[in-house]
Amino acid sequence: MPDDRADRIAGFIKPLRVKPGSKVDLGKDFDPRYKAVVTKQESAELLRTGVSLLAEYQERLAAQNTYGVLLCLQALDAGGKDGTIRHVMSGVNPQGVRVSSFKVPSDEELDHDYLWRYARELPTRGGIAIFNRSHYEEVLVVWVHRQVLDRQHLPAGPRGEKLWERRYREINNWERYLTDNGFKVVKVFLNLSKEEQRTRFMKRIDLPEKNWKFSAADVRERRYWDDYQQAFSEMLSATSTDWAPWYVVPADRKWFARICTAAVLVHTLMEIDPQYPTVGKQAREDLLAAGRELAAEAPNGAAADPYAARHRRAGQAKRT
Repeated sequence: MPDDRADRIAGFIKPLRVKPGSKVDLGKDFDPRYKAVVTKQESAELLRTGVSLLAEYQERLAAQNTYGVLLCLQALDAGGKDGTIRHVMSGVNPQGVRVSSFKVPSDEELDHDYLWRYARELPTRGGIAIFNRSHYEEVLVVWVHRQVLDRQHLPAGPRGEKLWERRYREINNWERYLTDNGFKVVKVFLNLSKEEQRTRFMKRIDLPEKNWKFSAADVRERRYWDDYQQAFSEMLSATSTDWAPWYVVPADRKWFARICTAAVLVHTLMEIDPQYPTVGKQAREDLLAAGRELAAEAPNGAAADPYAARHRRAGQAKRT
């Protein structure tokens, strides 16, 4: 890959980034059908490139064991979160990735602060964690359905706008704390249009093999579409920061959403630029001694160092 690949990826995702401090009107500022200049025919190769880069940088991230990455995926129902995770992470080592989904909180979770259950699923150093829905449910679903606050056993205090301002501040501070400790937070909102959601719901109803993915509750929640658009707009405005920016990914075309999400995650890893550890002088001498011992065990007719021999032959073949 050419050396300018980081710059090209950054340029590709720049229109998707929510500028910190900006006031977002989701319906006006971001088009769910935007696809840049990419065609569907090009998408497969672009996704393969993104998956390959993810695999390369994930291995380096794990080897360095200093940084971790948290990818937060938010979307309305049928937004494509599951499919995006499945395609984008198809080439990575599953040992280094953990996906957590968050449903209605349990009684145990409600007995703790609202960030507790999310903190339990954070990545380890060298790992990638994906939140399929995230702590932002606390300023989205809870924002739309204010009665949920009654189950959270909160002490008496400010409600109304002051409550949401406080939560935005707490979330920003938490993410700053994670970043300062080596855990990069990257946030993707899959922006789906109302008509595309209707189309996907109908497909889930029409196809028997898709029925399991549909719930009547999805349609009930759809009735709050305008409220959710306002909640997302407020959230994006208040919580896209220099240390944990939001990216609004157009989601009406699944193939484009997957390319964009891969690019955002690759960009994050490239910014970290993890490196393979180097061994000290004594460790290197031990390696060489072990190599000599293994080379001496080569049977008659076998190369002392099969790996080096194969690469030497490959190099000679390229020159000819």
